Amino acid sequence: MQLPFQRILIGVTFFVITLIGAAIGYMLFGCPPLDAIYMVIITVFGVGFGEFCPISPPQRIFTIFVIVAGSSSAVYIVGGLVQVIMEGELRQVLDHRRKAKDLASLEQHTIICGYGRIGQVMARKLTEANQAFVIVDSSDERITSAEEKGYRVCQGNATDERTLLMARIERAKVLATVLPDDALNVFITLTARGLNPNLMIVARGEMASTEKKLRLAGANHVVSPASISGMRMANLITHPNTIEFLDQGEERIRLNELLAKIDVQVDELTIPANSPLVGRTIGDLEVRGKGTFIVVAVRKLDGEIITHPSHSMLLDPQDVVIVLGHHGDIPEFNRLYEMKHQLRYRGGRS
Repeated sequence: MQLPFQRILIGVTFFVITLIGAAIGYMLFGCPPLDAIYMVIITVFGVGFGEFCPISPPQRIFTIFVIVAGSSSAVYIVGGLVQVIMEGELRQVLDHRRKAKDLASLEQHTIICGYGRIGQVMARKLTEANQAFVIVDSSDERITSAEEKGYRVCQGNATDERTLLMARIERAKVLATVLPDDALNVFITLTARGLNPNLMIVARGEMASTEKKLRLAGANHVVSPASISGMRMANLITHPNTIEFLDQGEERIRLNELLAKIDVQVDELTIPANSPLVGRTIGDLEVRGKGTFIVVAVRKLDGEIITHPSHSMLLDPQDVVIVLGHHGDIPEFNRLYEMKHQLRYRGGRS
């Protein structure tokens, strides 16, 4: 089957050849060039002004062929145009039905309201985790971008109940509303909670005062991108080696923030060149810590990070030991050990 645009091209080519051939034919029969062109136009388009040039029986037969060829090519072109229109509309109808059928089959999925920068990151991570999700957004551009990546989409306003019902919110597991407008996030949360009381809702909140409103509206978790970014940047300044260690695995990026919720933190202990810990083992360090922490990694002077070091590993000057322990115990151990070292050092001189 020919493509519609190929059909139009063939029809136009045949139509032009018919016009040029008919004009040349009439000129060969003795018509002046302008009269020949005029004769072709009134013949092909069926105007019917009569025979402008003297017509003999052979010329009548030629005119019949001109009428048939011209009309056929014109009909062929129109048919191609109709095919383009019909196929486009049919494709849209079939595509809409396919999307609706695909959404209808979703269960225990995640609804992402907003396909901005945060929504794009979420979609990528959920794809990597092989979890079903659907993106809800009102922007044609963002919806097209999501479709090009093969994501399920539902175009519409997420504050509208009908849009959320199209996204099958009654069978969804999680809804994440990540729009940059706090008021819209509150409204979406309120609407979603009314449609599905068992839904877990994760909401984005730009302002600190919004968290209470989002929780009152029904959000289970409120995330502040500004707060997380600020904490991340501060950690890069205060604990650069720890962040480098955590960044080795994508799943470790949020580890320190999560551990803080249970009063546990990841911290750093630097071994000075004159420290009595130089030449000691990792096991000795943990024993001296009296169980307040465990060693999870060591950064050597050349930048190499050794994860899960053995208890027999010796400590070298300028090693950075990354430890995991209760909040407050690690700094206290550091201060206590430095104090003991200073006392021993002064006592040694006396």
